[in-house]
Amino acid sequence: MDRRKFIGVAAATAGAILIRPKLVRGTAANSAIRVGLLGCGGRGTEDASNLVDTGNARVVALADMFQDQLDNARKHFDGVQQAKGYSAIDASQTFVGPKAFEQMAASKEVDAVVIATPPYYHPQHLEAVVAGGKHVYLEKPVAVDVPGALKVIEIGKRAEGKLSLDVGFQIRDCPPFVDLVKRIHNGALGTIACGEAHYLAGYIDRPAWPDASPVEKRLRNWVYDRVLSGDIIVEQNIHVIDICNWVLKNHPLKASATGGRLGRPANDGDVYGNYNVVFHYPDNVDVTFSSTQFAKGWWDVTERFFGTKGTSQSPYTGPLGIWGDEPWQAPQTLKPGAEPQAFSVAGNFTSNLEFADREKKKAFVESITSGNFHNQAAKGSESALSCMMARSAAYTGHEVSWEETMKSKEVWDSKIDLNKLR
Repeated sequence: MDRRKFIGVAAATAGAILIRPKLVRGTAANSAIRVGLLGCGGRGTEDASNLVDTGNARVVALADMFQDQLDNARKHFDGVQQAKGYSAIDASQTFVGPKAFEQMAASKEVDAVVIATPPYYHPQHLEAVVAGGKHVYLEKPVAVDVPGALKVIEIGKRAEGKLSLDVGFQIRDCPPFVDLVKRIHNGALGTIACGEAHYLAGYIDRPAWPDASPVEKRLRNWVYDRVLSGDIIVEQNIHVIDICNWVLKNHPLKASATGGRLGRPANDGDVYGNYNVVFHYPDNVDVTFSSTQFAKGWWDVTERFFGTKGTSQSPYTGPLGIWGDEPWQAPQTLKPGAEPQAFSVAGNFTSNLEFADREKKKAFVESITSGNFHNQAAKGSESALSCMMARSAAYTGHEVSWEETMKSKEVWDSKIDLNKLR
């Protein structure tokens, strides 16, 4: 199924929303975009801080389920922004609890919203924010199940031309990766025959929260929770699989996979500790993929493609380039004392990804100030669906096709009532 058909079919199967155009804001290039942060954890704070660092955005609103997270974020942004001459965040623009996302979406003080809540809630939160006329930076993954991903595609179609909707695949804006993929698309590898990729990461160590209820622990440590996160292949490994789709200009047609919890502590939730996948792409191109989220003493994230004219390699750290008939290598950017494991926890990094966040946020801001709005809902959903296909193959123990995946009606249920959270 080609991309246009994929987007059309997906949109036809999802529900519709209405955008109130009068609330869609285009901000002049010489005034700061007013940003709201929905989900004040580590990654959300990093995303919003990167937007402030562009020099053309300021955080004016915060929303989270938990008061302590909101307070920490408020202290952080007040300090950062007051140093730049901005005022402190007004108390009226801080929202806590299960309705916080709706209050953020309705705020007239906000132009754009960073959504960095647990992925399970992304479609619901995206729908509210877009309906409120806000530009959106949506962290990956767009959803944890197929119906959720299809809903995001539909929301994207409704938003087309009215506002910017970016998805958090910052590597697609990272200079060495952009240069590499451009060369591959221009034929530097010749005909690609196969590929290999891996996301070999260590354990993400989270607090125990001894005084929290079981539900609160799930929400605070959602990376350990299969339903809230989508499992590691959808939540973390998606970066690598998105790059494979980018390089090959398509999604995989089918996948076979294995995986399990071996390597993880017994009491840390229900996500897998490892995956091993074979993705079958069009034109008989197979890509093998493996991942861990427990490895000690080892960390590596890489994609390699093997063609008739050469081989490419694109690690997060280490030599990135093409070897063969048309050799090329990106300059190295690893800083002394850099800690590779930091990326698996916080998402920020040096090395080949040093400028990824900066360029991604700069492009998002410029899309708003220029009026040349982005719409990455379909691409973000396509990569999430690719990961879901592999996840299903691992869970069921048999090969799963793209067509089977797209027909899935299974809606994942967290069985969490946020209104009853103490």
